[in-house]
Amino acid sequence: MTLPPELITLASYMAGQFDNQQQALAEPVWYVHLHLWQRPIPLFSEDSLTLFAEQAPITNLDRPYRQRILRLYQSDQSSTGLQVQYYQIKNPDAVRGAGCHPELLQQLTREDIIGLPDCRLNVQMQQIGFNNYEFTTTSASDRPCRFSYQGNNYQVSLGFEVTADEFRSYDKGIDPSTGKTTWGALLGPFRFTKRQDFAGKLLI
Repeated sequence: MTLPPELITLASYMAGQFDNQQQALAEPVWYVHLHLWQRPIPLFSEDSLTLFAEQAPITNLDRPYRQRILRLYQSDQSSTGLQVQYYQIKNPDAVRGAGCHPELLQQLTREDIIGLPDCRLNVQMQQIGFNNYEFTTTSASDRPCRFSYQGNNYQVSLGFEVTADEFRSYDKGIDPSTGKTTWGALLGPFRFTKRQDFAGKLLI
């Protein structure tokens, strides 16, 4: 299947190693200095481009967290065309650290992940220069993104913007019982600068 160029551009912008060093130095009270990895993986390759994502604080790079799978595809159900579907990894410990050690992802299969129906984003594309674009997202569901892990229930507000050089994360953790934000982009997005490009690893 031939993938649309908009989808390839989106995945190319998202694939890489990022950090928010400049933001963390400017506002250390509100923004932890984080590394973010988004590595291409060969899942759903018949019609999608898929990324493994995880992040870690600069002070504990050997203790990454928030392992997740992002499937980027063209959807007939969305008026904007592109969507991102999030998946939970059944055993995140099995791939913990794969941001730095991608060989840990070689055995990952569809049976190792769980689709999260309400954790899906619509993607809009805007041209901001010659051969230069910005992608923004909105929720594709009228229900909150929820999932369970080790007997606990979690709720997350998902969202991002991305250009060729920067990935801005609006993800926030929500207390399911109170609706209050507990972590994440409390005062605005985490602004990640791309330090290493993984676009060449995409299966196009």
